[in-house]
Amino acid sequence: MDKEWQTDLRQHLQLRKAELTARLERITNNLRRGLVSDSEEQAKQLEDSEVIDALGNEAREELGKITAVLERMNAGIYGICTACDTPVGEGRLRVYPYALECIDCAELDEDIRAHAR
Repeated sequence: MDKEWQTDLRQHLQLRKAELTARLERITNNLRRGLVSDSEEQAKQLEDSEVIDALGNEAREELGKITAVLERMNAGIYGICTACDTPVGEGRLRVYPYALECIDCAELDEDIRAHAR
């Protein structure tokens, strides 16, 4: 795997992690604000809070993926399939840097999930 690309990816992920952490802090502060006394305004605030909470959940999910990638990089196992221990493939990682499985294992997992429904 191209070491320069991996170094660039690490820097990008660390920046993204900082951005998401700051966003989550703003979301948390926003959700902790008290409601106004006007009932119509309260309804609007509660609706906004639901949207903000959903954005927070997305940020937390992405932070988890970033953390997992950085931990795998630190352990020297980034780019190795968690299911079969073969290389994930640089092309796949360039498109989806959070990939933990090679395309074959990912497709197999998808087929299993589709048949379980």
